[in-house]
Amino acid sequence: MKMNLPHKKHQRTLNTAKRMYFCPTMYDSRFEIDLIYLWVDGNDPHWRAKKNAFTGQGSDHHSENNFAARYTNNDELKYTLRSAEKYAPWIRRIFIVTDNQKPDWLNENHPKIQIIDHKDILPAASLPCFNSSVIEYFLYKIPNLSEHFLYANDDMFFASKLTPGFFFAADGFPVVRLTKKPFGKWRYLLKNLTGKKLGQYRQMIWDASLLVEEKFGKYYSGIPHHNIDAYRKTDFKTAVEDVFADQINRSVPHHLRTFGDMHRSAFSYYALAIGHAHLKYVDYSESCILDVNKNHYQRYLDRYQPSLFCLNDNQHSTDSDRAEAKRFLDGLFPLKSAFEK
Repeated sequence: MKMNLPHKKHQRTLNTAKRMYFCPTMYDSRFEIDLIYLWVDGNDPHWRAKKNAFTGQGSDHHSENNFAARYTNNDELKYTLRSAEKYAPWIRRIFIVTDNQKPDWLNENHPKIQIIDHKDILPAASLPCFNSSVIEYFLYKIPNLSEHFLYANDDMFFASKLTPGFFFAADGFPVVRLTKKPFGKWRYLLKNLTGKKLGQYRQMIWDASLLVEEKFGKYYSGIPHHNIDAYRKTDFKTAVEDVFADQINRSVPHHLRTFGDMHRSAFSYYALAIGHAHLKYVDYSESCILDVNKNHYQRYLDRYQPSLFCLNDNQHSTDSDRAEAKRFLDGLFPLKSAFEK
């Protein structure tokens, strides 16, 4: 992304102003907010044996729906919990959704921490499940989950001190953060016309936006910012059980990511379409994606000073890249959190 940056001495003031820009009214502190993480230890031999036996594919398989980096454990969860404790101490409870696993360093006795197993929230038809899209459908079933909650992958981090109002307005509705893409719907149509096939993720996003347009007459061309998102449990449940029930039911038996799966971005587009969310377009100065294979992590943080960042692993990353990413995280969040033994 090419940006015209202000003089360095004005950068922090500009970024602070951007973070304060969206605030229709003051946040109502009566809202309790929980945080949910999906977590898997793809290095666990028992988990790998189960997955390989089920899929018939080894750990070196690199298809888009099943590449090894999607499951690799690089202790990101430890560091994102450190970021949450440091920058969002107001979070009420943290749920970690796993497949009969738990980090050996985790302090399970901490009153904020609760492990949720897949079998506790997923239907039997989905188990065993290696499809994060399907797991996400059923987050609202977590026992005692608050009405207002945040959802993150374990590679998503808080990067500055934030208030609850960053995620929820005073009316209780979430802020939906999207990134703008040029040409809106036409960028996808032109790709199709030129014979270029969309990747699985982008196809899911486009399908979600088209479905919301079909049902509610509103099209959202922005794509998810791929960072920590906010939801209301009521709207999430209605989206799964009613509005998109047909699409959800078709995806439920897909144990691995499959073309045609419903993506949870549809839930955010739906909330926007019915007036139950606030739209905010963001750039790297608020929500930044760092690719593990590019090794320029601190330079990007220094340049954009974002509120949130994602350290995105992918099929191009090497073990050397992951080791460098872990050194970076340990330097950024060096202090052990109360969530660790």
